[in-house]
Amino acid sequence: MFKPTKPLSLAEFVVMLAFMVSIVAMATDIMLPALALIGEDLRVANPNDTQLIVSSLFVGFAIGQLIVGPLSDTYGRRPVILFGYLFFVAGCILSIVASDLTAMLIGRFLQGIGAAAPRVVGTSLVRDGYAGREMARIMSIIMAVFILVPAIAPSIGQGLIFVLPWEFTFVVLLAMAVVAFVWFGTRQPETLAPENRRPLSVSSLVSGCIEILSMRTVLGYTLAMGCVFGAFLSYLSASRQVFQDALNAGEMFAIYFGLASLAIGAASLLNSLLVMRLGMRLLTQSALIGLVLLSGVFFAAFHALDGQPSVALFMTWQLAAFFCVGLLFGNLNALAMEPLGKMAGLGAALVGSISTFISLPFGWLIGRMYDGTVLPLVGGFCALGLAALIAACWTERALPFRFSHR
Repeated sequence: MFKPTKPLSLAEFVVMLAFMVSIVAMATDIMLPALALIGEDLRVANPNDTQLIVSSLFVGFAIGQLIVGPLSDTYGRRPVILFGYLFFVAGCILSIVASDLTAMLIGRFLQGIGAAAPRVVGTSLVRDGYAGREMARIMSIIMAVFILVPAIAPSIGQGLIFVLPWEFTFVVLLAMAVVAFVWFGTRQPETLAPENRRPLSVSSLVSGCIEILSMRTVLGYTLAMGCVFGAFLSYLSASRQVFQDALNAGEMFAIYFGLASLAIGAASLLNSLLVMRLGMRLLTQSALIGLVLLSGVFFAAFHALDGQPSVALFMTWQLAAFFCVGLLFGNLNALAMEPLGKMAGLGAALVGSISTFISLPFGWLIGRMYDGTVLPLVGGFCALGLAALIAACWTERALPFRFSHR
C-alpha cells in the first residue's frame, strides 16, 4: 500500500516549493511596466496588441495544466517538472531574443506551458507526502507566496527598466528558473511510487476524470474555489477604475493594491498556524460566512453613500474581505485535493482548470458591470461568497458549523 513520503525536511520542502511558485507569479507581472518599451522595440503597430504578451502566457498555462497533470501520474513528478522548466527556459530565451511580436508571443506561450508544471505538479508533490491539516498548512504558505509576489513583481520590473533594457525582466525569470531546476533536480526525489502510476491512454484519462468528478468533495470544493477566484478576478479587472475613478485615489492605487495583497498573504500565513488546531472545514466555513456578512453590510453602507465611499471606508471593507479570501485559498484547494491520493496529478489539473473556467466568466461579468461606483464589486463578492458557501454546504451535506471539523 502506498505510503506518502517526506524526502526533504518540511522547512526545505516548503521553501523550495514556494520559490518554484514565485517564478510562476513573477512571470505574470514582472514585465508589465515594460510593455510599452517592448511594443516600441518590436515595432507593434497597435499598442493594444502588447496586451497579448500577458494573455499568451495564460493560454499556455491553461493548456499546460491539462497536459502536465496526467503526464505526472504516468511518468512521475520529477521528470514532468524538470521538462516543464526546460520549456520555461526556452520560452524566456525566445522572449529575450525576439525581434517581432510573433516570436515574443510564442516565447510567452512556452513560458505558460512550462510554468504549469511546477504550479500544478507541485500541488501533487504536497499531496504525495502530506495529507489533511498538514497539507492545508503547507498549501497556505505556498499560496501566500503566490499571492504576495504579484504585489511586488511590477515594482521589480519597473526598477529593472530604469537601469537596464527590458530584456532583463526575462533574464531574471531565466535565472530563477535555472536555480529552481538545479535545486529541485538535485534535492527532491520522486514521490509517486511506480505501483501507483496510471497508464496514459484516452480511456484511462476519461475514466480518471469521471472518477474524480464523481467525488462530491472534489466537485463541491472546486465549485466553491471557482466562485472565490471569480470574485478575486473581478477585483483584478476593476481595481484600477475603482481606485482611480470612483475613489479618486490617483497614484496611490499601487499602494492600496499592495495592501490588499498583504492582507491575503497575512491571512494565508495565519491559516498555516491555525489549521492544525481548528481544521480546514471550520476555517473555511467561518471565512465564507465572514466574507458574505462583511460584503453584505458594507454593500448596504456604500449604497447609502451612492456607491462612492471614502478611501478609508472602502479599504476597511477590502482588507477585511481579502483577509477572508486569504483564509480560503489554501484550504479550498487542500479540501478539493484531499481525496485524490494516487490521482493527484490528474486531479490537480482538473481542479485548477475547472476552477479557472468557473472564475473567468464571473470575473468578467462583475468587471463589466463597473458603473463608476464600488457597488458591483462589493455586491459581487457578497454574491459569489454566498454561492461558495452554498457549494460547501452541499458538499458536506450540512449547514454551516455542522461540518465535520477535520
